[in-house]
Amino acid sequence: MEQWITWIPEVGFPILVTFYLLHRIDHRLKELNESLLQLPLNLGTYKR
Repeated sequence: MEQWITWIPEVGFPILVTFYLLHRIDHRLKELNESLLQLPLNLGTYKR
């Protein structure tokens, strides 16, 4: 049991920071994906 108490602060904090950063970047990645999907359509309008 004593090993678990020392293990949680060592591993828990990096995991928490990772989840926080992934949550923040998720919205931006979705927007980037949508923009990349629309790029061929937008480039087709410039060729005309």
